[in-house]
Amino acid sequence: MSKPFEKVALLGLGLIGSSIAHAIRAYGGARSISGHAKSAETLKVAAELKLADTFHADPAEAVKGADLIILCVPVGACGPLAAAISPAVGAGAIITDVGSVKGAIVRDVGPHVPSHAHFIPGHPIAGTEQSGPRAGFAELFQNRWCILTPVAGTPQERITALEDFWKGFGSRVEVMGAEHHDLVLAMTSHLPHLIAYNSVATAADLEEVTQSEVIKFSAGGFRDLTRIASSDPTMWRDVFLNNKDAVLEMLGRFTEELAVLQRAIRWGDGETLFNLFSRAREIRRGIIAAGQDTAAPNFGRDPRKG
Repeated sequence: MSKPFEKVALLGLGLIGSSIAHAIRAYGGARSISGHAKSAETLKVAAELKLADTFHADPAEAVKGADLIILCVPVGACGPLAAAISPAVGAGAIITDVGSVKGAIVRDVGPHVPSHAHFIPGHPIAGTEQSGPRAGFAELFQNRWCILTPVAGTPQERITALEDFWKGFGSRVEVMGAEHHDLVLAMTSHLPHLIAYNSVATAADLEEVTQSEVIKFSAGGFRDLTRIASSDPTMWRDVFLNNKDAVLEMLGRFTEELAVLQRAIRWGDGETLFNLFSRAREIRRGIIAAGQDTAAPNFGRDPRKG
């Protein structure tokens, strides 16, 4: 196992950045933390919560002396942020991120990584619909996957060091290519969010149903959709703009399957409906068996517990 990092610079102190800070405090992984946020209010709250040892409005100041730099900002902001810190990045430092799209990160951040540093894009598949520095908690990454997509030529010992960092928080780590990551996440994360946003917007637009009735009579399925659709709009805007090809591929497949369902309902084809629903139920059971969710009833569930 690799030794702890001397200094981790967290550039962005929202849900993921603040959770990393809490996890470091709880489980180790670094001897000190520096924090950066664009907003003075965020820095003030982060200082109150003691999320870092030092706080910086200038990201370049935050990364000085850091041997691990984590970009915890929306995907679209990572390129400019990498450019801003580039002159201050020390020799041997690892630069990683937490974004849900990896191809765009390689494209936008890669050119700004100094030759004396190591670039290992990352994606902890963990989160809640909450945002901001008060939303973080140390247990967020426990039993969740973290995917790393190191660029060619990255020394294995640096990859191992970052793997150990995430494993220290209770995460399971997988290494894969950026393109493959983006295709997989388009199906497992991006498309469901798109469906949720669109479903909630459709309900809001229905003229024959008042908004109060939509809220009053919300069944479990719609409640879950509204929870997903309450996620950070800036982050998800950037995800869809930067993973366009993979999302459109998955959306096309989804549309084809939706047409099958539409025909089955129209023609009273109960067998097709039953078979499709049964297949979907088995997927759900597989997710529970893999420890990625619980079979317990989830109405009002605390997001910290699953």
